[in-house]
Amino acid sequence: MDSKKLIAQIESLDDRERAVVAALLSQNTIARDVHQEYAGQLTFGERVADQVATFGGSWKFLGLFLGSMGLWIGMNLLEASPFDPYPFILLNLVLSCVAAMQAPVIMMSQNRQSSRDRLDARHDYEINLKAEMEVMGLHAKVDELRDRQWAELVMLQERQLTLLANIEAKLRTERS
Repeated sequence: MDSKKLIAQIESLDDRERAVVAALLSQNTIARDVHQEYAGQLTFGERVADQVATFGGSWKFLGLFLGSMGLWIGMNLLEASPFDPYPFILLNLVLSCVAAMQAPVIMMSQNRQSSRDRLDARHDYEINLKAEMEVMGLHAKVDELRDRQWAELVMLQERQLTLLANIEAKLRTERS
């Protein structure tokens, strides 16, 4: 392949692919901890939202939630003058407020998880691309070694045929 075609192909690559080619040529690694990079960019609010979403989706939260509901209902059923009598209207209001606050926090956390997943996918693509280029380079080296060995084998056979012809010629002259 001539250099003009190679330059044209490299120029057709996007920035990320060019960075992979540069890393391949300079024999640098491109693997990195993208989770650590991403976590370093999060704001305080985003970290809090992730922690709330993590806690809200845990068995600990479910246990505490069911326990507090049981305590609320038990206290209001057993007391002579309950603060939230039987249809538990205040409990419904509290539960609605918890759900109204928890839903957007969980959605924010899921959006960030999607963003992290896209970052992971881009990083995986870069590593796979470099690995593919490395494999192609290894194939080229193996092909070159094979071609060189074939050339040496052909040269060796030609020498052997020459020697064999010399031996036959000597034998013929000795018989005559």
